[in-house]
Amino acid sequence: MLHIGIIGLGAIGQRLINQFREHPQVEIAAVCDTLESLAKATANELGKVHFYTDYKNIIADRQVDLVYVAVPPKYHHQIVMDVLKAKKHVLCEKPLANSLEEAKEMAEAAEKAGVIHSMNFPLNYGQAAAKFAELIGENYTGKLRRLQLMMQFPEWPRLWQKNDWVGGREQGGFVLEVGVHFIQQTLKLFGEVKNIQTRLELPDDLEKCETGIIATAELADGTPFLIEGLSQIAGKEYIGFTAFGTEGILSLENWGELRGGKSGEDIKDISFEEVTPNRLIDELVKAVNGEDAELYDFTAGYQAQKMLEALRKR
Repeated sequence: MLHIGIIGLGAIGQRLINQFREHPQVEIAAVCDTLESLAKATANELGKVHFYTDYKNIIADRQVDLVYVAVPPKYHHQIVMDVLKAKKHVLCEKPLANSLEEAKEMAEAAEKAGVIHSMNFPLNYGQAAAKFAELIGENYTGKLRRLQLMMQFPEWPRLWQKNDWVGGREQGGFVLEVGVHFIQQTLKLFGEVKNIQTRLELPDDLEKCETGIIATAELADGTPFLIEGLSQIAGKEYIGFTAFGTEGILSLENWGELRGGKSGEDIKDISFEEVTPNRLIDELVKAVNGEDAELYDFTAGYQAQKMLEALRKR
Protein backbone atom coordinates (compact mmCIF):
# COMPACT_ATOMS: atom_id res chain seq x y z
CA MET A 1 0.00 0.00 0.00
CA LEU A 2 1.32 3.44 -1.00
CA HIS A 3 0.55 6.06 1.63
CA ILE A 4 0.10 9.59 0.26
CA GLY A 5 0.44 12.95 1.97
CA ILE A 6 -1.12 15.94 0.21
CA ILE A 7 0.18 19.48 0.70
CA GLY A 8 -2.20 22.11 -0.71
CA LEU A 9 -5.95 21.54 -0.84
CA GLY A 10 -7.06 24.23 -3.30
CA ALA A 11 -8.76 23.60 -6.64
CA ILE A 12 -5.74 21.81 -8.09
CA GLY A 13 -4.95 19.71 -5.04
CA GLN A 14 -8.54 18.49 -4.77
CA ARG A 15 -8.51 17.08 -8.31
CA LEU A 16 -6.38 14.04 -7.56
CA ILE A 17 -7.99 13.21 -4.23
CA ASN A 18 -10.72 11.03 -5.76
CA GLN A 19 -8.18 9.22 -7.93
CA PHE A 20 -6.10 8.49 -4.84
CA ARG A 21 -9.18 7.35 -2.90
CA GLU A 22 -10.39 5.01 -5.62
CA HIS A 23 -7.08 3.23 -6.14
CA PRO A 24 -6.87 -0.14 -4.37
CA GLN A 25 -3.15 0.19 -3.69
CA VAL A 26 -3.17 3.78 -2.44
CA GLU A 27 -4.23 5.31 0.84
CA ILE A 28 -4.30 9.00 1.75
CA ALA A 29 -2.50 9.15 5.09
CA ALA A 30 -2.45 12.90 5.74
CA VAL A 31 -3.43 16.28 4.29
CA CYS A 32 -2.08 19.76 4.85
CA ASP A 33 -3.21 23.30 4.12
CA THR A 34 -2.44 26.64 5.76
CA LEU A 35 -6.22 27.13 6.06
CA GLU A 36 -6.97 24.95 9.08
CA SER A 37 -10.70 24.73 8.43
CA LEU A 38 -10.07 23.35 4.93
CA ALA A 39 -7.48 20.85 6.14
CA LYS A 40 -9.79 19.65 8.92
CA ALA A 41 -12.84 19.41 6.66
CA THR A 42 -10.90 17.44 4.02
CA ALA A 43 -9.49 15.09 6.64
CA ASN A 44 -12.96 14.49 8.10
CA GLU A 45 -14.35 13.76 4.66
CA LEU A 46 -11.59 11.26 3.98
CA GLY A 47 -11.88 9.65 7.41
CA LYS A 48 -9.08 8.58 9.78
CA VAL A 49 -6.64 10.97 8.10
CA HIS A 50 -4.17 13.24 9.89
CA PHE A 51 -4.36 16.93 9.04
CA TYR A 52 -1.74 19.62 9.44
CA THR A 53 -1.28 23.32 8.76
CA ASP A 54 2.53 23.14 8.71
CA TYR A 55 3.89 21.19 5.72
CA LYS A 56 6.93 20.05 7.71
CA ASN A 57 4.65 17.91 9.87
CA ILE A 58 3.33 15.98 6.90
CA ILE A 59 6.88 15.31 5.70
CA ALA A 60 7.77 14.07 9.18
CA ASP A 61 4.69 11.83 9.37
CA ARG A 62 6.07 8.26 9.38
CA GLN A 63 2.98 6.92 7.61
CA VAL A 64 3.59 9.08 4.52
CA ASP A 65 5.57 7.40 1.71
CA LEU A 66 4.94 9.92 -1.08
CA VAL A 67 4.19 13.64 -0.86
CA TYR A 68 1.97 15.34 -3.43
CA VAL A 69 2.88 19.05 -3.61
CA ALA A 70 -0.09 21.05 -4.90
CA VAL A 71 0.65 24.53 -3.57
CA PRO A 72 1.25 27.63 -5.78
CA PRO A 73 4.56 27.60 -7.75
CA LYS A 74 6.26 30.10 -5.43
CA TYR A 75 6.34 27.47 -2.67
CA HIS A 76 7.35 24.40 -4.69
CA HIS A 77 11.08 24.80 -4.25
CA GLN A 78 11.30 24.94 -0.46
CA ILE A 79 8.73 22.23 0.14
CA VAL A 80 10.11 19.82 -2.48
CA MET A 81 13.68 20.30 -1.27
CA ASP A 82 12.54 19.41 2.25
CA VAL A 83 10.72 16.33 0.95
CA LEU A 84 13.86 15.22 -0.88
CA LYS A 85 16.00 15.73 2.23
CA ALA A 86 13.62 13.36 4.02
CA LYS A 87 14.17 10.81 1.22
CA LYS A 88 10.48 10.56 0.43
CA HIS A 89 8.94 10.11 -3.00
CA VAL A 90 7.36 13.23 -4.47
CA LEU A 91 4.72 14.21 -7.02
CA CYS A 92 4.79 17.92 -7.88
CA GLU A 93 2.30 20.11 -9.70
CA LYS A 94 3.38 22.04 -12.76
CA PRO A 95 5.29 24.22 -13.33
CA LEU A 96 8.15 22.64 -11.41
CA ALA A 97 9.32 25.88 -9.82
CA ASN A 98 9.08 29.65 -9.80
CA SER A 99 12.37 30.20 -11.65
CA LEU A 100 14.80 28.32 -13.84
CA GLU A 101 17.42 28.32 -11.09
CA GLU A 102 15.00 26.72 -8.63
CA ALA A 103 13.91 24.12 -11.19
CA LYS A 104 17.52 23.14 -11.94
CA GLU A 105 18.35 22.74 -8.25
CA MET A 106 15.24 20.63 -7.67
CA ALA A 107 15.94 18.34 -10.64
CA GLU A 108 19.53 17.78 -9.51
CA ALA A 109 18.54 17.18 -5.90
CA ALA A 110 15.84 14.70 -6.94
CA GLU A 111 18.35 12.61 -8.88
CA LYS A 112 20.75 12.59 -5.94
CA ALA A 113 18.02 11.67 -3.46
CA GLY A 114 17.36 8.38 -5.23
CA VAL A 115 13.57 8.63 -4.82
CA ILE A 116 10.67 8.62 -7.28
CA HIS A 117 10.09 12.16 -8.50
CA SER A 118 7.30 13.00 -10.92
CA MET A 119 5.37 15.92 -12.36
CA ASN A 120 1.61 16.02 -12.75
CA PHE A 121 1.32 16.55 -16.51
CA PRO A 122 -2.19 15.09 -16.97
CA LEU A 123 -2.35 15.41 -20.77
CA ASN A 124 -0.03 12.41 -21.00
CA TYR A 125 -2.73 10.25 -19.43
CA GLY A 126 -5.69 11.56 -21.44
CA GLN A 127 -7.28 9.65 -24.32
CA ALA A 128 -7.28 12.49 -26.87
CA ALA A 129 -3.67 13.47 -26.19
CA ALA A 130 -2.60 9.81 -26.26
CA LYS A 131 -4.27 9.37 -29.67
CA PHE A 132 -2.66 12.61 -30.88
CA ALA A 133 0.76 11.25 -29.88
CA GLU A 134 0.00 7.90 -31.51
CA LEU A 135 -0.99 9.51 -34.82
CA ILE A 136 2.05 11.78 -34.79
CA GLY A 137 4.17 8.68 -34.27
CA GLU A 138 2.43 7.02 -37.23
CA ASN A 139 3.27 10.03 -39.43
CA TYR A 140 -0.41 10.96 -39.91
CA THR A 141 0.47 14.50 -41.03
CA GLY A 142 3.44 13.55 -43.17
CA LYS A 143 6.49 15.80 -42.92
CA LEU A 144 5.76 18.48 -40.36
CA ARG A 145 5.51 21.98 -41.84
CA ARG A 146 4.39 23.97 -38.81
CA LEU A 147 3.39 23.51 -35.17
CA GLN A 148 0.98 25.97 -33.59
CA LEU A 149 -0.38 26.59 -30.10
CA MET A 150 -3.39 28.93 -29.80
CA MET A 151 -4.82 29.97 -26.43
CA GLN A 152 -7.87 32.22 -26.00
CA PHE A 153 -9.51 33.13 -22.70
CA PRO A 154 -12.51 35.47 -22.37
CA GLU A 155 -11.44 36.00 -18.78
CA TRP A 156 -8.22 35.30 -16.90
CA PRO A 157 -8.12 34.07 -14.22
CA ARG A 158 -10.99 31.78 -15.21
CA LEU A 159 -14.14 31.83 -13.08
CA TRP A 160 -13.26 28.58 -11.30
CA GLN A 161 -9.72 29.71 -10.57
CA LYS A 162 -10.07 33.10 -8.99
CA ASN A 163 -7.06 33.79 -6.79
CA ASP A 164 -4.31 36.37 -6.64
CA TRP A 165 -1.40 34.23 -7.79
CA VAL A 166 -3.03 32.82 -10.93
CA GLY A 167 -3.60 36.36 -12.17
CA GLY A 168 -0.26 37.68 -10.97
CA ARG A 169 2.87 38.23 -13.01
CA GLU A 170 5.21 36.40 -10.63
CA GLN A 171 3.54 32.97 -10.50
CA GLY A 172 0.57 33.10 -12.84
CA GLY A 173 -0.66 33.88 -16.32
CA PHE A 174 -2.03 31.59 -18.99
CA VAL A 175 1.38 31.06 -20.62
CA LEU A 176 2.57 29.46 -17.39
CA GLU A 177 -0.61 27.75 -16.25
CA VAL A 178 -1.90 26.44 -19.57
CA GLY A 179 1.03 26.75 -21.94
CA VAL A 180 3.22 24.48 -19.81
CA HIS A 181 1.09 21.44 -20.68
CA PHE A 182 1.62 21.90 -24.42
CA ILE A 183 5.25 22.88 -24.05
CA GLN A 184 5.80 19.56 -22.31
CA GLN A 185 3.92 17.76 -25.10
CA THR A 186 6.05 19.54 -27.70
CA LEU A 187 9.29 18.50 -26.03
CA LYS A 188 8.03 14.94 -25.60
CA LEU A 189 6.78 14.47 -29.18
CA PHE A 190 9.05 16.72 -31.25
CA GLY A 191 12.21 17.23 -29.21
CA GLU A 192 14.28 20.35 -28.68
CA VAL A 193 12.87 23.84 -29.21
CA LYS A 194 15.27 26.65 -30.11
CA ASN A 195 15.44 30.27 -31.34
CA ILE A 196 12.58 31.50 -29.15
CA GLN A 197 11.42 35.04 -29.88
CA THR A 198 8.55 36.39 -27.83
CA ARG A 199 6.40 39.48 -27.55
CA LEU A 200 4.16 39.83 -24.51
CA GLU A 201 1.18 42.13 -24.07
CA LEU A 202 1.36 43.32 -20.45
CA PRO A 203 -1.09 45.50 -18.49
CA ASP A 204 0.03 48.76 -16.88
CA ASP A 205 -0.36 47.16 -13.46
CA LEU A 206 3.05 45.57 -12.86
CA GLU A 207 1.52 42.98 -10.54
CA LYS A 208 -0.81 41.58 -13.23
CA CYS A 209 0.08 38.81 -15.67
CA GLU A 210 0.22 38.96 -19.46
CA THR A 211 -2.92 39.50 -21.51
CA GLY A 212 -1.35 38.40 -24.78
CA ILE A 213 1.58 36.63 -26.37
CA ILE A 214 2.95 36.21 -29.86
CA ALA A 215 6.02 33.97 -30.01
CA THR A 216 7.98 32.11 -32.63
CA ALA A 217 10.43 29.26 -32.20
CA GLU A 218 11.87 26.33 -34.14
CA LEU A 219 12.03 22.62 -33.60
CA ALA A 220 15.44 20.98 -33.91
CA ASP A 221 14.99 20.44 -37.66
CA GLY A 222 13.98 24.08 -38.21
CA THR A 223 10.21 23.52 -38.35
CA PRO A 224 8.46 26.74 -37.22
CA PHE A 225 6.57 26.68 -33.93
CA LEU A 226 4.07 29.52 -33.39
CA ILE A 227 2.53 30.38 -30.02
CA GLU A 228 -0.35 32.87 -29.81
CA GLY A 229 -2.58 33.78 -26.92
CA LEU A 230 -5.03 36.43 -25.74
CA SER A 231 -7.17 36.93 -22.67
CA GLN A 232 -9.93 39.40 -21.81
CA ILE A 233 -11.68 38.93 -25.15
CA ALA A 234 -15.14 38.05 -26.49
CA GLY A 235 -16.19 34.49 -27.15
CA LYS A 236 -15.46 31.17 -25.49
CA GLU A 237 -12.26 29.67 -24.14
CA TYR A 238 -10.32 27.85 -26.85
CA ILE A 239 -7.05 25.96 -26.78
CA GLY A 240 -5.67 24.39 -29.93
CA PHE A 241 -2.41 22.49 -30.41
CA THR A 242 -2.07 21.84 -34.13
CA ALA A 243 0.41 20.03 -36.34
CA PHE A 244 0.38 21.03 -40.02
CA GLY A 245 2.08 18.56 -42.34
CA THR A 246 2.57 17.73 -46.00
CA GLU A 247 -0.14 15.06 -45.83
CA GLY A 248 -2.61 16.40 -43.30
CA ILE A 249 -3.52 18.39 -40.21
CA LEU A 250 -3.97 17.12 -36.66
CA SER A 251 -5.31 19.23 -33.80
CA LEU A 252 -5.72 18.57 -30.08
CA GLU A 253 -8.40 21.01 -28.94
CA ASN A 254 -9.80 22.07 -25.59
CA TRP A 255 -7.91 19.38 -23.68
CA GLY A 256 -10.02 16.43 -24.80
CA GLU A 257 -11.05 16.85 -28.45
CA LEU A 258 -9.18 15.56 -31.48
CA ARG A 259 -9.72 16.76 -35.04
CA GLY A 260 -7.84 16.18 -38.24
CA GLY A 261 -7.91 15.53 -41.94
CA LYS A 262 -5.76 14.47 -44.84
CA SER A 263 -4.80 17.01 -47.50
CA GLY A 264 -7.76 17.74 -49.76
CA GLU A 265 -10.28 16.47 -47.19
CA ASP A 266 -12.47 18.21 -44.62
CA ILE A 267 -11.35 18.51 -41.01
CA LYS A 268 -13.34 16.02 -38.92
CA ASP A 269 -13.53 14.68 -35.39
CA ILE A 270 -11.21 11.74 -34.81
CA SER A 271 -12.37 8.94 -32.52
CA PHE A 272 -10.13 7.87 -29.66
CA GLU A 273 -12.50 5.62 -27.71
CA GLU A 274 -10.30 2.59 -28.33
CA VAL A 275 -7.30 4.23 -26.66
CA THR A 276 -6.56 3.16 -23.10
CA PRO A 277 -3.77 5.39 -21.80
CA ASN A 278 -1.85 4.72 -18.63
CA ARG A 279 -3.08 6.37 -15.43
CA LEU A 280 -0.83 8.54 -13.31
CA ILE A 281 -1.69 6.84 -10.02
CA ASP A 282 -1.07 3.37 -11.49
CA GLU A 283 2.30 4.54 -12.79
CA LEU A 284 3.29 6.02 -9.44
CA VAL A 285 2.50 2.74 -7.69
CA LYS A 286 4.50 0.77 -10.27
CA ALA A 287 7.49 3.11 -9.95
CA VAL A 288 7.53 2.94 -6.15
CA ASN A 289 7.38 -0.86 -6.44
CA GLY A 290 10.46 -0.82 -8.68
CA GLU A 291 8.61 -1.53 -11.93
CA ASP A 292 8.92 0.33 -15.22
CA ALA A 293 6.48 3.23 -15.33
CA GLU A 294 5.39 6.11 -17.55
CA LEU A 295 6.27 9.10 -15.42
CA TYR A 296 7.52 12.57 -16.35
CA ASP A 297 10.20 13.41 -13.84
CA PHE A 298 11.78 16.62 -12.62
CA THR A 299 14.18 16.62 -15.56
CA ALA A 300 11.15 16.89 -17.87
CA GLY A 301 9.82 19.63 -15.60
CA TYR A 302 13.12 21.50 -15.82
CA GLN A 303 13.20 21.27 -19.62
CA ALA A 304 9.67 22.69 -19.80
CA GLN A 305 10.66 25.44 -17.36
CA LYS A 306 13.51 26.53 -19.64
CA MET A 307 11.11 27.21 -22.48
CA LEU A 308 8.54 28.80 -20.17
CA GLU A 309 11.03 31.32 -18.83
CA ALA A 310 12.21 32.16 -22.35
CA LEU A 311 8.61 32.84 -23.38
CA ARG A 312 8.00 34.94 -20.27
CA LYS A 313 11.35 36.79 -20.67
CA ARG A 314 12.50 35.84 -17.18
